[in-house]
Amino acid sequence: MANQPHLPQEPQQEEKRIGANPILVIFGVIFGLWLFVTLIIPKSKDIPPRPENAPQKHQLSKMANISSEDVPIFTLSATVPPLNALCLLVPSETTDSQVIALLQYLRQQRRTGSLATIFPPTTPADENGDFAIANLYVFSDPHYGVAEAVRALGRGAHAPGEFYPTSMTYEDAMEHVRGQYTINLYNHTRPETASLGFGEEATGVYSKRYQPIF
Repeated sequence: MANQPHLPQEPQQEEKRIGANPILVIFGVIFGLWLFVTLIIPKSKDIPPRPENAPQKHQLSKMANISSEDVPIFTLSATVPPLNALCLLVPSETTDSQVIALLQYLRQQRRTGSLATIFPPTTPADENGDFAIANLYVFSDPHYGVAEAVRALGRGAHAPGEFYPTSMTYEDAMEHVRGQYTINLYNHTRPETASLGFGEEATGVYSKRYQPIF
């Protein structure tokens, strides 16, 4: 048999890999995670700080179990009937926790109808009861636990000072309020509020120690 000419055969090509390169896939996943962490998840440094004077909500759960021993000794030091206000005086060493306990105690007494056994009514003969509207202020300094301080608070922050040249100023009285309990049964949404310090949501004026309780 005659020899057939040998033709060079082309080398067989390797089968091409189907799909993306594994290294590129891993790199893409890592880059995606970095992008997600960097751009989507907010960092603490990018969150604006809370203003120092912004009121912070007190955690009522910490004060859920208040005993009578937590309530400080208090006396009714002044009444101001035109403002439906009562002024309470506690010892100077009274702590904020004790003031909170006192505010909780006053609310409990009002809800059980026993507040009239402690204080004179602020709204006698009112259809909503003896304390339909009441403003109770707690002081620990005898100099401020007086009717004059309550009248200063009643005048408001924007009262012209020249009209009251010898009276206690609103700012001075406000900073000495240890606690505040406000009752307004005509407000069906929030019939009662309380706070450490002094605050007026309507005007946005708050003392340095202001902290809402309920």
